Amino acid sequence: MSTSQETQPHWSLKQSFAERVESSTHPLTSYLFRLMEVKQSNLCLSADVEHARDLLALADKVGPSIVVLKTHYDLITGWDYHPHTGTGAKLAALARKHGFLIFEDRKFVDIGSTVQKQYTAGTARIVEWAHITNADIHAGEAMVSAMAQAAQKWRERVPYEVKTSVSVGTPVADQFADEEAEDQVEELRKVVTRETSTTKDTDGRKSSIVSITTVTQTYEPADSPRLVKTISEDDEIVFPGIEEAPLDRGLLILAQMSSKGCLMDGKYTWECVKAARKNKGFVMGYVAQQNLNGITKEALAPSYEDGESTTEQEAQADNFIHMTPGCKLPPPGEEAPQGDGLGQQYNTPDNLVNIKGTDIAIVGRGIITAADPPAEAERYRRKAWKAYQDRRERLA
Repeated sequence: MSTSQETQPHWSLKQSFAERVESSTHPLTSYLFRLMEVKQSNLCLSADVEHARDLLALADKVGPSIVVLKTHYDLITGWDYHPHTGTGAKLAALARKHGFLIFEDRKFVDIGSTVQKQYTAGTARIVEWAHITNADIHAGEAMVSAMAQAAQKWRERVPYEVKTSVSVGTPVADQFADEEAEDQVEELRKVVTRETSTTKDTDGRKSSIVSITTVTQTYEPADSPRLVKTISEDDEIVFPGIEEAPLDRGLLILAQMSSKGCLMDGKYTWECVKAARKNKGFVMGYVAQQNLNGITKEALAPSYEDGESTTEQEAQADNFIHMTPGCKLPPPGEEAPQGDGLGQQYNTPDNLVNIKGTDIAIVGRGIITAADPPAEAERYRRKAWKAYQDRRERLA
């Protein structure tokens, strides 16, 4: 954190999460602040396990202590990609049951059209089950706005379910008119199957009759009585004390990393800040090593000539949420660990939340490898929440 921030802390560091709800510009951020107050938790579990069954079991056990579950779907063996009954859908049911948001740590970085398809289509269809994802913006700020557009198009279709109808005959041109929707939403695709049979004419000659079976998927209101439930009653349980999370989707910009030798310098971080301020309707905040609310170019990259400037009013309006990995507590009576020997550098909850000003501490192996993960998650929750309370008291 810069010296200027230490002497004049940004207002968001002093306020409670409940107070920050009023200044939030993203519905999902507002919800997360409220959820943190309800559960008295600012803990995220990085669930980097190897099999889908272990992921679901861990989420169920540790869910009561966390407000965010961070996943890497592409390292999970046995991931079921079915959109309604697969691993993503089961995680979403556990998130409703225990009261946490799902953060798919995808680190998107590509041109806009590519990240749109990676986000909304493909095998995983991340946008359908993950409330939050993140991006490395080395490809440029335009990819952030492209992802925002894709999320908005998906959101507009959420109140509807897919209804399938089958017809036999020659398709007409208007059945294939919505090419844009075909590109953006896999459920709108038209699959045409040609079936050829051989018959004989009255004069004995053979001829081919081609029939075309068209499978058409359209949208129907979600409250339609014709729709069939695809999840059990247990999967519909909602965590008490707060309503279900909004359907809006959010992005965290990867602004800084905890790994030793990271190449994300001050110039890159400043570009992240600018991208976040330009896309407040989609960007919830950052994955970072310090609080970036109110930060200036001079604090991050004083010699960087970017041709743009941020006004004091813009900087003061920041209310982004910050999540920081690399959090690990020592066993009782031992000193804090320094790293894992593979480049990861660890920090305690007090250092991350109280001193550096992050909002949510991300913990992985410290909980996963514990003899009793639920009990260890509770220990981390208490420590991280205490660090948040200590920060507010120190800056009051």
